[in-house]
Amino acid sequence: MAVYKIFPTQDTTLYSLFPTMNTGLDEIVEATTTAFGFDNPNPQTSRFLMQFSSNDIANIIDQKIGDKTWDAHLRCFISTVTGLNTDTTIETWPLAKTWDNGTGKYLDSPLTTDGASWIWNSYESSSQWMSGIPANATASYTSSVYPGGGVWYTGSTNTLHPTISASQTYALYNEFDLNLGVTDIVHNWYSGSLPNYGFIVKQADNEEFIYNSDQQIELKFFSIDTNTIYPPQLEFRWDDFIYSTGSSTQETINTPLVYASLANNPGTFYSESVQRFRLNVRPQFPPIIFQTSSIYTTNYYLPTASYYAIQDLDTNLYVVEFDSTYTKISADVSSSYFDVYMNGLEPQRYYKILIQTTIDGTTLVLDNNYTFKVVN
Repeated sequence: MAVYKIFPTQDTTLYSLFPTMNTGLDEIVEATTTAFGFDNPNPQTSRFLMQFSSNDIANIIDQKIGDKTWDAHLRCFISTVTGLNTDTTIETWPLAKTWDNGTGKYLDSPLTTDGASWIWNSYESSSQWMSGIPANATASYTSSVYPGGGVWYTGSTNTLHPTISASQTYALYNEFDLNLGVTDIVHNWYSGSLPNYGFIVKQADNEEFIYNSDQQIELKFFSIDTNTIYPPQLEFRWDDFIYSTGSSTQETINTPLVYASLANNPGTFYSESVQRFRLNVRPQFPPIIFQTSSIYTTNYYLPTASYYAIQDLDTNLYVVEFDSTYTKISADVSSSYFDVYMNGLEPQRYYKILIQTTIDGTTLVLDNNYTFKVVN
């Protein structure tokens, strides 16, 4: 498929209220504003860090995407939302310093301090975020808390990809999962214009450290250490659509009364495999014609306006959604087909493929229990 996902190598949250606390193994990462914290009368905030492998990024671009145009999206899945009574903006920037994941969890007793925290980018008493800020980078903090909270780039020498930030605005009834377009940031990492230290994700500057107790916004997301099926992802999307039927004499189906089956679905795939699913397509009620072979052996093509999606079978949630650009179904001399990279799916789970197509003005979703499992 032209949707490929990789997972973080490390993530953690920085808390201004606990300036040396590391939470590198916590199941949650968060970008939260709190008006008052415990006995501290000052407003507090949290930001989270997330890093993906440079080798994985280069392998995807070099070995799978090639010279095609691609987009990259940082996706984090919501765990908890509270206090959202006004529009709130979440933004991400490329980090400007190295950092360590650590082994802490929120409010360990005693606090774990062996990884990145609000003050330190490594372990406690190692090096501070605020010391030696690189060129084209910045940090932000208020005088009411310890200086720190990460350091991030605000500019790049890459003139082709100068936009090195992304944002998403939350409203009361919006989708709460985070889906940030980070294509330019990843281009900068891939080209070497910026070092890949990962992302910092935070609320906008004017929404952090708010003294208003009515404006306390808590946005918590599942981390890489979650025991759910919703770890954060860096999702690459590109258009691999090819519709070239060559010398084939097969016709494109023209009736919405259509039946489609997967020709080569063994049902189980290893997570490192790439599967090309081929579709057997025919009318539910074939025309009556005189011929010496079975009419059910004649294959048809789906129209070009055909797409696939993948659902988690237990939750019915889409892990790959229908997309008019990135999940178009291709065709060659043999049949209609599409490719799925299995390592972009959580292993030890069952999935279902859905097919959407438009025929003679009718849009159909074909659900014939095309199921499979991904295993390690």
